[in-house]
Amino acid sequence: MDPDRIVEGKQKRAVWGWALYDWANSAFATTVMGVFYPVFFKQQWSQGVDPNVSTARLGFGHAAASLLVAIMAPILGAMADQSGRRKRFLTGFTYLGAIMTLVMAFIPKGQWLMAMLGYSAAYIGFAGAIVFYDALLPQVSPVDRMDQVSSLGYSLGYLGGGLLLLLNVIMALKPALFGLADAGQAVRLSFASVAVWWGLFALLTFAWLPPDPAGQRPPLGRQIAMGWGQLMATFRKVRRLKTAFLFLAAYWCYIDGVDTIIKMAVDFGMSLGFDFKDLIVAFLIVQFIAFPAALVFGQLGRHWGVRRSIYLALVIYIGVTIWGACMTRVSEFYILAALIGLVQGGIQALSRSYYARFIPHDQSAEFFGFYNMLGKFAAIMGPALMGVTGLLAKRLLLPTAPTADQIRSVGILATRSSIMAVLILFFVGALLLYFVDEGKGRAEAADIKSG
Repeated sequence: MDPDRIVEGKQKRAVWGWALYDWANSAFATTVMGVFYPVFFKQQWSQGVDPNVSTARLGFGHAAASLLVAIMAPILGAMADQSGRRKRFLTGFTYLGAIMTLVMAFIPKGQWLMAMLGYSAAYIGFAGAIVFYDALLPQVSPVDRMDQVSSLGYSLGYLGGGLLLLLNVIMALKPALFGLADAGQAVRLSFASVAVWWGLFALLTFAWLPPDPAGQRPPLGRQIAMGWGQLMATFRKVRRLKTAFLFLAAYWCYIDGVDTIIKMAVDFGMSLGFDFKDLIVAFLIVQFIAFPAALVFGQLGRHWGVRRSIYLALVIYIGVTIWGACMTRVSEFYILAALIGLVQGGIQALSRSYYARFIPHDQSAEFFGFYNMLGKFAAIMGPALMGVTGLLAKRLLLPTAPTADQIRSVGILATRSSIMAVLILFFVGALLLYFVDEGKGRAEAADIKSG
């Protein structure tokens, strides 16, 4: 997509600068968050630890980082609105994330707590920067071109993140080609490459984005107070929109299940004994299929109905979860990856458009701010639920004086039980979605607007 066809004149440079940030930061989402952090956490930082214990640690770490970001998100959003310093805050959180990603490359073996803290700080930088990045979209794009500009950012993000991931995967699989001692050294270099990629390409964003507006800014304490006030005001409005509130409850449950599978799939495959190469292939399958499949789901929602299409995705996720708990062959893992790719982007895209039907369009910014905050709370319950279930199952099933074979078989059974726990989130979300009445929701939104 060519920005020259989206905007004209001086806005071209700003659009390129804004969109290139997605190219820069997607390296963290793919290389670190999606692939190498969960692998390295289990093989290096939790080396020699029971697989169920390392899975629990990883799950609790993801949950804690997601919770902290979710609490911070509405405050950061309000600070962006009230101070006007979107670009400055974007810069600060970007380099917090990039520097902490670089630090992760030097964390010694066995230091799982240090690794969790380093990742959490990097993730806060990543997610915090996105708040200000999103807030800059209206500033760089005309109102009637926001969809195209936003799509340009996603396109560059998929391309940039995918290219660096491919390079890093080759480094890990063939370290000798790059003069590296082993795969462990290659993964550490991959963390460093993400930090450099993110930090350097972001310089183009900071150079090409327009400066923050001049003028008086409220004190930091006042900005935080206004953020909480804005959140509470929006929450009161959402409570009046009963259909929107019910949908948000359903969304919170099932999207938590979706995000849990995204974040924990690699760790789950490793716990079952699958090879690193197989896990990488599966991850790339998901990446390759998800984007075009989301476009197909958009057409499906238009012609077949959005709620029906979301239910189709949930049915596939439920089937994938049950099958995943029983699978024994790598070929099954590939098939499951393809199925997840078919519905992953679709359920996210259709959930957003369905929610838009239940809110007043003249207040969409604040209501979508609440929606995005809720989305950041996702993947808190799921990873923690997996960790608790796996540990509990192992404690209940393991004999008092187990043999080595019993320890291994019970460990695998506990791992399979942990993924089954995610079914709770899909079933509760599907049940709540059943009671969402679209016609009633549209009427409630119209009443709020007219009132």
